[in-house]
Amino acid sequence: MRPASSTDLSLPADNPSLDNIKAHLDLLLLALEALTGLGSDAVLMAARQLQLKELVGDRVTLWRLRQASPLRRGQGRKKLDVEEARALVLISSYLAQQQCDRIRDAVARLEDSTAQGQPPHRAAILGDYLDRFSNTYQDRMQDPAPVTPDDLSQLALTLLIDLLFYSSPGGERRLWLALLDRTHLSPAS
Repeated sequence: MRPASSTDLSLPADNPSLDNIKAHLDLLLLALEALTGLGSDAVLMAARQLQLKELVGDRVTLWRLRQASPLRRGQGRKKLDVEEARALVLISSYLAQQQCDRIRDAVARLEDSTAQGQPPHRAAILGDYLDRFSNTYQDRMQDPAPVTPDDLSQLALTLLIDLLFYSSPGGERRLWLALLDRTHLSPAS
């Protein structure tokens, strides 16, 4: 992986809102956490290894960054700036690369289940992932509209497939471009 300083990840200057980016980054980290069991210690260690400790140096800072997601419960959301978003992109991709075998295994099980016409939750790795994702999402997030279990499963599986792409070489660039595309898909809040 390239050092953090050499990766070109910049937002267009005319983008007034990072809400979509904040939400998606938080959901990706939630998916990684649900699939692999990684927690804040792994995120903080990745920040140190990527020389991003100034931006993500302790649990409180990480919590505040994750609370910036408009989907999160709670008050006092911190605004996420471009450098913080960039750091979370680099960390997410780095962690996905470290967990690429587990991510590939889960995606392979999803492909097998789909090919056999079986529900994904019947594969052990996917069932555990979907349960943890659903439970964590319901504990931490607030949605303006009720979210069905099927909606949460679909979101979790979509994020799992996304993680496969972000776990490959150049994944941080793919993630950044996907986030920029998301800002153009929905109006700024």
